Amino acid sequence: MPPRDDHRWISAFLEAQAAELDAARNTRLAYGRDLKDYADWLAHRSLDFATATRETVEDYLVHCEAQGLSKATRARRLSSIRQLYRFAHEEGWRDDNPALRIKGPGATQRLPETLSQEQAERLLDAARTKGRTPGERLRNTALMELLYATGMRVSELVELPVAAARGDPKMILVRGKGGKERMVPLSAPARAALAAWLAHRDSEEEAARKQGRPASRYLFPGPGAAGHLTRQHFHLMLKDIAVAAGISPAAVTPHRLRHAFATHLLAGGADLRVIQTLLGHADVATTEIYTHVLDDHLKSLVLAHHPLARKATKA
Repeated sequence: MPPRDDHRWISAFLEAQAAELDAARNTRLAYGRDLKDYADWLAHRSLDFATATRETVEDYLVHCEAQGLSKATRARRLSSIRQLYRFAHEEGWRDDNPALRIKGPGATQRLPETLSQEQAERLLDAARTKGRTPGERLRNTALMELLYATGMRVSELVELPVAAARGDPKMILVRGKGGKERMVPLSAPARAALAAWLAHRDSEEEAARKQGRPASRYLFPGPGAAGHLTRQHFHLMLKDIAVAAGISPAAVTPHRLRHAFATHLLAGGADLRVIQTLLGHADVATTEIYTHVLDDHLKSLVLAHHPLARKATKA
């Protein structure tokens, strides 16, 4: 028996994503936003999830295009609708999946923007001096060294449990998308920064315990409800570090540091499969995009420095 209204369909679908697939919170929020928009569009036409046909879904995608939504957004919305109907079919709420055979618009593949090795080094240097207190400077240094040394997603970084850092590890266990775990190695500078921050953090925690405050399970504690430093706080902190490093804050994001990790490894001769494992990509095709970034970089070097290229430019 299907739910009585579309919002109950969405709730049931999202609960299943969380329970069965361990989908990340941000993924569930994106599904919820997409499906609510689709449900509202259907409601204005006296339709619902149970009665929509393939033509209905196609009309909705035309509507999205008319709104000026990007190819990437339209492709994501179609994917959300397809996933919902797949779930509904498995639950016996529908006999078909009306979105199954619809060809999506396809997201325009853009090469990821990254940072040069010189820029990455300037950011690491700036992190050592950025912070109101010695403790903040130690924390900021550890955050930046870990991010650049491992290529972690920012959510993975801020949610690291303190247990992962105990014992001066050469590798740490990271819990990524969908709850998948992977091991990532630490560079010598990252291990040193981690040890210095951990010593300071532990002394602060000990003082807090003596005052009756509970200890945090996170490597980078935060005052909010999550208990750890938030992604938003880290994002703002990174912008301040970029300014201190003399780099435009618009050019520096946590994800660009992840891209820098991958492209710099590839430039150094690392195997693509190794980089795939370190980044936590399910498909090597996702990792292969960094070869194109490197190709573009090499082309720009040739055009800028090869004598024949300079002669052609003058001509």
